[in-house]
Amino acid sequence: MDTQQIISELEAERDRLEEAISALRGSLGRRAYGVAGRGGRRGRRRLSAAAKKRISEQMKKRWAERKRAMKAA
Repeated sequence: MDTQQIISELEAERDRLEEAISALRGSLGRRAYGVAGRGGRRGRRRLSAAAKKRISEQMKKRWAERKRAMKAA
């Protein structure tokens, strides 16, 4: 097998690979923002009363710290 034939076969394989890659990129572009494979939206998540209270207390603490920082500045 001569060098020119090897080069032409490798270039043909490269072209096939580039076409396959571009086809895959095209299919990813359509589904990039979707929920592929999960069956769609699962519904609204609910927080328990304890979780809501804990989050509320944390936020009040953050707001108080921010207010203190604003007064100090």
